[in-house]
Amino acid sequence: MNKTLGLSALRSFVVVADIGGVTAAAGKLNLTQSAVSMQIKRLETLLGRQLIAR
Repeated sequence: MNKTLGLSALRSFVVVADIGGVTAAAGKLNLTQSAVSMQIKRLETLLGRQLIAR
């Protein structure tokens, strides 16, 4: 697995945290819900902790 944090994944995390939901954030970012979820999951795996309560 790639061990670097991509800017798009960080941006997705910030928007999800700001808006409060993955689906709404995906709409704002013009991405699919699954793409945003995968980016968040990758960040969580890399950092070794859950970032978003599901």
